[in-house]
Formats: sequence, structure tokens, C-alpha cells
Amino acid sequence: MTDELEGDILESESEGTIPRRALLKLGVAGAAALALGSAGSLIVPDLRRRGLLSANGVFDAASIAWADTLYKELFPTSPLIVSPFQDELPIPRALAPTPMSEYSSWKTPPGPGNGQQSAYGNDRHQIWPSTVGYPDPIVYQIKVQVNTHAFTTSQVLPIDSKGLPSISFDATGKRYPAGTRRALPPSTIYGFNGTFPGPMINAEYGKPVLLRFQNELDENPLDLDRQDFGSPDWSFLTHLHNGHTAPESDGNPHYAMNYGPRDRGYAPQMWVDNLYLNWPAGGDSREKQSFFWMHDHTMDHTGANVYKGMVGLYPIYDPAQNLDAGDETMGYRLPGVRTNNPDGSFDVEYDIPLAIYDCRLDDGVTKHLDIHDGMGEYPEAKNPRTHPEWWGKTFYKHFPNHGFVGDIFTVNGTAYPVLEVKRRKYRFRFLDASVARIYEFKLMSSTQGPKTATSLGYTGTELQGQYRIPDAQQCMQFTQIATDGGLIPFPITRDSFELWPAKRREFIVDFTKYQDGTPTTKGDVIYLTNVMKMPDGRMWTNSSRSLPDPNYKIPVLKIVIGDDAPDDSQIPTALRPLPDVPANWQSMLDNRTIFEVKRGSLGGEIEWLINGKPFDPAQVATSLRNPAGRSPLAQQRMGSYNLWELRNGGGGWVHPFHLHMEEHRTLMRNGKVVKPGDAAHPDDISKEDLVALDPGESVIIGRYFRDFIGPYVGHCHNLAHEDHAMMFGWEIVP
Repeated sequence: MTDELEGDILESESEGTIPRRALLKLGVAGAAALALGSAGSLIVPDLRRRGLLSANGVFDAASIAWADTLYKELFPTSPLIVSPFQDELPIPRALAPTPMSEYSSWKTPPGPGNGQQSAYGNDRHQIWPSTVGYPDPIVYQIKVQVNTHAFTTSQVLPIDSKGLPSISFDATGKRYPAGTRRALPPSTIYGFNGTFPGPMINAEYGKPVLLRFQNELDENPLDLDRQDFGSPDWSFLTHLHNGHTAPESDGNPHYAMNYGPRDRGYAPQMWVDNLYLNWPAGGDSREKQSFFWMHDHTMDHTGANVYKGMVGLYPIYDPAQNLDAGDETMGYRLPGVRTNNPDGSFDVEYDIPLAIYDCRLDDGVTKHLDIHDGMGEYPEAKNPRTHPEWWGKTFYKHFPNHGFVGDIFTVNGTAYPVLEVKRRKYRFRFLDASVARIYEFKLMSSTQGPKTATSLGYTGTELQGQYRIPDAQQCMQFTQIATDGGLIPFPITRDSFELWPAKRREFIVDFTKYQDGTPTTKGDVIYLTNVMKMPDGRMWTNSSRSLPDPNYKIPVLKIVIGDDAPDDSQIPTALRPLPDVPANWQSMLDNRTIFEVKRGSLGGEIEWLINGKPFDPAQVATSLRNPAGRSPLAQQRMGSYNLWELRNGGGGWVHPFHLHMEEHRTLMRNGKVVKPGDAAHPDDISKEDLVALDPGESVIIGRYFRDFIGPYVGHCHNLAHEDHAMMFGWEIVP
């Protein structure tokens, strides 16, 4: 890139626009990329692997090169955590309900009346629990607060992108020489009750829950530096992903921009009561789920707020016939020993949620330069400039060229923790709470243990994850029992599994024996290991199903075998049956509703659209023309069933696409009817709330639309895409 052109681009970034003169100057670069893309046989296999071998594949490859030229970006290298696997894995405990004696005295207590749904006083709950024969809800209060969070207690060694020791700074800007080991400063978070992850609510079907969220983000008693990400107006909007809820409790921008707050979210000092009926869709017990999570959904700042800490957990149990009530002596006999607490909550031992999240820490020398700075959203940051005072704190980029991924992997908010387990079976509930990163996990053993990536000679993006276990070998298997749509019909034995953003997967792991049948012994060590290399947010470069890299084995969680313990759990032969799909669903194919996710016409990664349009909260989206020659609105009758097609428009991107309100069944992928045994997408045979779209793929799903009416959204859960308009509004009408 010429100096003149780079000056144009950097100037345009600060203004939030890209001048036409800069785009015209890119003609030479674009032509060069096009010529490279047509080079022939040497490049064809790589294009195929990246999803670019299509009618527009060469153009897509050129656009990627174009984007690289157009949008120059630098990311810091996080300081090396010197002593990993020393901090204990935090295991969340259930949040206690708010006593009736307390919430009945609130100025506006929860209730079904007009004006009782939020501080704005302009809405009510669409369905109060008594309507479906349920008791009044269990009430919880959650305050959205500014606080601090530490990812590790270990000392760290500042390093650069070559893995060499580098300088560092403190909050005053004081400079420390290269090679100085430091304690990390705590990062500023916006958290539910001021923690990350936020509180966990153990819920049950048949027992509604009402969460009063109170916005206290304007309060900053510790006088913390808010940095340059998070809602600039300190608003929030909480979504229970993927609760079957009415729009006013769904926490989605299509509702919030038109009703309730009539804004991106709920402003400081405002409150909202989100009512979760814990009622299966259509009253059908086959629609029950098992693991939700709560996260922020503020329009245009979802990624920033989630990355800044607005994450909570919501396992949901099924007490009907004690099938999945947290008691391993009954029902499906899944691992779990339940304790009912005096405060009205309950905890389940041996049933552990694992929220996976990657982050990146500031090095103090990387310039903060983002299109959002040109919008004046963070004036106190005075960007573009470096921030030595933020050394060691979380770094975020709202508008990255190829997506945002971190280089430190954390579990339940702690980097590289250790978990001591008993010699028995456990239930693990996995959640990918990352902005864009996809993981593939294996259970592996090692004789030599973790080695730093720097000591092995790695540099650049190969430093992501910080540690590797070169001699690691798979030693155990997972028994899958649930997807994001709840318990599956029968368990599946897995050597590894992919975890996409926002997806949940549940597994039983038997820690009494290895996969070859030999018994474990006290003190044995097993590593939960990520084997998917994903250097940027576009897609992975290496995984078990696409060019596996035998050297990429990143230990994420150290598991140490402890003492024997009683175990009444079993691995069931059958679990929850799937709901019926209409027998005539193929007759609906011609009249399906079609949505294509792709980049905008500017090329590169400048805008993210659905059916060629950015999200408009005031409108219901329109389908592309379907085989019947129609372009229907994304508007469904309550109680109806319809087919939707989701297309990945190319560019070498993967898109984790989420649809609010009800789960779907994947019926066809790439023109073929889904059958068990698909190695790439084995979960297609289950219920899900998120469609995993590989590059260039087309997926046809079937969905019901039941119980509630009103506005909802669908969007990419690569949160950089969602925040830059890859979302559409749809609605259910009477």
C-alpha cells in the first residue's frame, strides 16, 4: 500500500467512513489479488477448503486480499501467564431468590398489570404464569454493575509478537524494562451483580422465574477507567438465549427499539422485569431444553458488552417424573447430586457448567484505532493513540477486518484453571461465550506436560493459547447427551466436538477409566484441549475435519483425578424424543422463506448484511424470491409451522446464525436431506437454536411459532457481524 493511500485509509477510519478516492485507488490492489486468485491449480485446494471455490470464489479471495489492504489492523500480544493451571476452576453456585418480603416492598413490585413490566411503565407481561396454570414466579434481582475482574493470580511476563520479552507499563504510564515479571492489573467489567461470569440460576420447568435487572452502570464507586468499549450510553438489554419467552422479556433490539425503552436498551437507573415462564413451546414436553445462558443484546454493542462481562448461566432442570431433576438416582439418572438450600435455591454436585471465553490484554504500545472512535462514542479515550495506562487490561476492537479473537483462553472467567474431580462420572455443560472463536475439544493426557509456545519457537498468531502440549494423546471420550436444544434422543460417543459461539453442548465424562478400559488412578492428569486453530474470526485454518495440525494442542483446563466417590448415575440408552416434523414438510419447500448472510457491496469486510440490507429495527425483513416466485415477509401466524432457508453468501466466512424464540430442526443441508452420521455437523439431527453455516453452505430448517406474538430477531452470533448490521427483524402475528 502506498503512503498516500494508507494516509487516506487511516484518516477515513478516524471519521467512520471510507472515502471514494481511497476505494478508487484500491483498483490496482484488487486487480493483483484477482490475478493471484486465478493462478490455477496451486491455489484451488486452498480455495475449496476456505469455501471460496465457487462461481464467485475468485472474487471472494480477491475481496479478502482487498480487505487486508483496505483495513490495516494490529492486535496486542497478551503477556504470558507464567504459572498456568494453579488457580482453581470457579464452579458457580446457584443464586438465591429475592424473598417476597423484600420485593413486595419495592416501589413497583413485579406483577401482571399495565406498567409493571419495566421502569418505563408502558408495557405489561404478555402471559402471566397463572394463564398457563403455573404459580407466581420466583423473583431474583440482578444489578448490572461496573466492577473489576482478574483472569489469573499468576505473575505474567510481557512479550511481543515474536515471543520475546517486552516493556510494560502501570496505570500512571511508568515504564518497566523488558523481562520484568508483573502482576496483572484487574480489568474493568460490566457484569451481572458485578461478576464475570455473572450469577447462575438453577431453574426448573413448571416454576416460572422473574429477573429484575437494575441498571447501575452509571455508578462507578471504584472510579474505574471504563476504557473504550462497552455501551457508550451505559445501556443494557438482557437476552435469555434461547428462552421461550414473550418479546418484552426476550431482550431483543427489534422489540426494544419500538416498545418499552424505545432505544438500544435500558438506560442507567432503569429496571426491567424479564419473565421466563419455563414453559416448553406449545406445552410439548419434547420441547424442553436444559441449558440457557444470559447475555447482553444492546443494539450495535452486543459484542462489546458480552466481552466486557455481561454473561450469566441458566441451567434448567425437568422435575416431571424426576427425569432430569438433578438427582442421579431417578429418571434419566444423569450425573448430579442435588442439595436444596434453605434460601430456596438448589445446587447440583458433579454437574458443572464450563463457560469458555477468549480474551486479549493490552500491551500499551498497540494503537487504538477503530471506526467507532470516529463516531465520538468514547471521547475520554482520545483515540487514535496508544494506552500504556491500560497495560494488562482487556483489549477490544469493535470493527475488526477478519473478526476478533483472543489469545488467552479462560474457563468460568479464569485463565488455564485446574479442576480436581472424583473417580466417578460428571456432567459438563459447555458454553462458548466468545465473540467469534470456535473451539474443538479433546480430552488428552501428556507425560511432559504444557510447554510455552514461545519456548517451542512459535511467533505471531501461533502464540494464541500461550501453551501447547506437544506429546498429548487422546485418552478419553465424551458421551454427548444434549445440544443447545436440550437433551438428544440417544447419547453419542465423541472423540472430539466443535463448540461455536453461543452454542451449548452437554457431555458425560467417566473419570474412572480411560478409553482403552484401563482404570484411572489418583493424581492422574487430563487436559481439556483445544485442537482447532483459528487465527482470526473468519474461520478455522486447521481442525479434525479440515487439515488437522498435530502440533496445535492447546491445554485449556487441567483435570486432576482425586479420590473415589459414590456414583449412582448411569449413561442412559435413550433420552428425550424429538418433536414431530410435519410429514408433508417437503411440500413446503417451494414457498420457504429465504435469508442470505453476506458482505455488502463495498467488498472486503466493510458491512454485513442479510438479503442485501442492514438491520432496520422498524421493519420486518423480506425473503429473497423463493421457488414459488414469492418474497414473503418474515411474518408468521401464531401456531404455524414454516421452512426457512439460511444461506452463507460466501467470502470464506463461517456464520453461527441464531434465531430467537423457538428451536429449529435442520431438515436439509446443501440440498440433501439430513441423516444421522454427518461428520461435519452431527448435531443436525437434534433441536438447535443456532445454525452452523460453513462457507458457502445452505441450510433449510423447520420451525414452529407458538404461544407468543410480537417482534423477534435473527442474527449472526459472530458478535462483530451482529453489531455491524447482520441481523433481521421478524414477528409472530395473531
